[in-house]
Amino acid sequence: MKTDEDIAKQVQSGNFELFSILIERYEAKMKRYAHKFLFKNEEAEDVLQDIFIKAYKNIKGFDTKRKFSSWLYRIAHNELINALKKRKKTFPLPDLDTFFPFHFDREKELNRDLGQNVGKCLNKLKPKYREVIILFFYEELSYKEIADILEIPIATVGIRLKRAKETIKKTYEHH
Repeated sequence: MKTDEDIAKQVQSGNFELFSILIERYEAKMKRYAHKFLFKNEEAEDVLQDIFIKAYKNIKGFDTKRKFSSWLYRIAHNELINALKKRKKTFPLPDLDTFFPFHFDREKELNRDLGQNVGKCLNKLKPKYREVIILFFYEELSYKEIADILEIPIATVGIRLKRAKETIKKTYEHH
């Protein structure tokens, strides 16, 4: 089975029909990511199309020595943020997350009961916290992959996860 990077290299060389393989491999993941991030099915479907169109148009710029999945998630991140901006939501300026490095164990940090209710609390989170929760718990990406996608330090990923989990726990306890 060819890697995503191998397929991308062939698409770059003019074998454009192979891009459909990449769509098949990532459509469900991108769809889940968009739906959990935006909470509006119709809007998420539109953004999903935009993600793959942008990836297709920019495939020549993809460095095949890097991970295709991180590149695609970065495109998705940008498109999702743009969709939120179109809703006229405000976004907080970067904070001091980068100065406080923390690392967390996936299993230890979220107990089963809280984990089952995370989805119900996601819409209460600021986008920057919601996104790391989605990428880490639902997409099962590593801190490094998330840092690459969001273009933030790995320590910031840990801080945002910690703050998101604290917010979810408080939200859950008050309901």
